[in-house]
Amino acid sequence: MITQNLPELLYISDAYCAWCYGMSPVVQRVAREFAGRITIGVLSGGMIKHDDVGPIGEVWEDIAGTLQQVEQVTGVRFGEAYKLLGQAGTYVQDSEPPARAVHAFRQLDPEGRAVAFGRDIQLALFERGQDLNVVATYEALLGPYGVRAEDFRRVFEQPATAAAVEQEFLAVGRIGVQGFPTSILRIGSQGYVLSRGYQPYEVFVQGLEQALQQATEEA
Repeated sequence: MITQNLPELLYISDAYCAWCYGMSPVVQRVAREFAGRITIGVLSGGMIKHDDVGPIGEVWEDIAGTLQQVEQVTGVRFGEAYKLLGQAGTYVQDSEPPARAVHAFRQLDPEGRAVAFGRDIQLALFERGQDLNVVATYEALLGPYGVRAEDFRRVFEQPATAAAVEQEFLAVGRIGVQGFPTSILRIGSQGYVLSRGYQPYEVFVQGLEQALQQATEEA
């Protein structure tokens, strides 16, 4: 199927963003319901990078205060293993390794399933409390996608992948994204901001349909 001329939904998120964890099921449903009408591109935002990288215990009080609100608003659940990880306090949060994982997956998956793989990464952290700093965590997620672990590790560890992720973080900054998740519909040279933060499916789709209609009228 030729998709290069379809509108593209840019879903800008971060593996450590609790609200992104709540939003991802919405984006997955959009991917299913709007198949053939739009494509979806996933960008990693780099919420925790450079000088902000550090032990989760330094910010756990703030994170813990957010979890219940995210659960109530979005319907997702944070696993006990993740909460224990936060309470222990020593786990180092760094957005770069999961961003590298998403980038590597994009290179190896011709079917464009980065939204689903990104969701799997979120579940590994927020449900099972797994370490996103080690490549083995991501290799364990590859089976359903038919991506070979050795190919993934090779791309994940390439210096070019780290450089590409840094450029991705910079690109997100140039777009002017101030928080995550952010969703932008890109049609040709035009961009339409659909959401900043979480939106339920019905609200998000209403905005998406309006943007698509507006773009049609302006064409």
